[in-house]
Amino acid sequence: MNTTPFFRKAVLCAVACASCATLTQAQPAARRAQKETQQSTVQKLAVEGREFPTAQEMPADASWRRDVYRSLDLNKDANATLYFPTMPQGGRMNLFTYLFKLVLQGKVKAYEYTLDGNEHFDAKHQMKPTKIMDTYEIYYEKVDKDGKTSIRLNDADLPSEAVKLYFIKESSYYDQHTASFRTKVTAICPVLQRGDSEFGGSELRNPMFWVNYEEAAPYLSKLELMGSNLNNAATVSADDYFTTNRYEGEIYKVTNLQDKILANYCPTDSAMTKEQKRIEKELADFRRHVWGHDSIPADTTLTDSLAEADAKSANRTTRAAASRKRDRSASVKSSSSKSSKPAKSKAPKSSKSSASGSKLSVRRQRH
Repeated sequence: MNTTPFFRKAVLCAVACASCATLTQAQPAARRAQKETQQSTVQKLAVEGREFPTAQEMPADASWRRDVYRSLDLNKDANATLYFPTMPQGGRMNLFTYLFKLVLQGKVKAYEYTLDGNEHFDAKHQMKPTKIMDTYEIYYEKVDKDGKTSIRLNDADLPSEAVKLYFIKESSYYDQHTASFRTKVTAICPVLQRGDSEFGGSELRNPMFWVNYEEAAPYLSKLELMGSNLNNAATVSADDYFTTNRYEGEIYKVTNLQDKILANYCPTDSAMTKEQKRIEKELADFRRHVWGHDSIPADTTLTDSLAEADAKSANRTTRAAASRKRDRSASVKSSSSKSSKPAKSKAPKSSKSSASGSKLSVRRQRH
């Protein structure tokens, strides 16, 4: 028998492995199953809790910023992405169902929609899920298990089909650190619409709660939404949808010193539309001027000498061509007018002798 040190180490390692395998097999089946379940749970939580990269945060010291509140009507094609499907199917769900489940699980906080319509992200205005469901009459059950109370909520009881509108807060700002102009969503509020519109009545709007977009963004990057009516396989994440500003919304409020909404100082629909267009133009003008566009009108912009020479030469050529065209048209007109007049017949000239035969005189020569 080989008794070299190397051979003895190999034998000892083989014996140790065999004993470990024996001990593992000797463990009760329940303990092995519990251990495997714990490992799978840890792996699942690691995957679910992974934060995906989201849009760059807005700096607190931005040199310019304009806060605008918009209403997103989900009946518009650009916003319908947030509405489908009203009932979870095939692993898909719409934005409201996803947000509400995040609130129920405590991953995202819900904040009260106050009378002034502003968002207040503090502990004083934080809402519990049970308060939201009690306020808007959403049916749920409380289940006591192992001394702990949990909430059971069916997907069919969520009023997902009645959320046909969203309020969002949008901040357009200039970041002097990166010399960039950005437009970013900072808050989202689902609006519950209930009423008898099918029978000629009007639907009442009930803003439910505000959600801080920065807090929800890592989870919204995992929500895949259908992005097209023509191609149902095309998807876009909810975070990309808001980050790329694919939505269409009318402005109903801007942050101002009087804290007024547009309806407070726009008495008619035409005045409201005019004010909305004015605010949109202000945002567009600032964006253009950031990238160096001058505000001087184009017709008074100074040009270089070569451009001026080319313009003058082109004008001279145009004037000369117009003059030649006028001359040709005048010549053709005069020639056509002459050819249209009847020709006058001229009688042969007669001598005086023929004209006055009675006065004929003959001069005779003298011989």
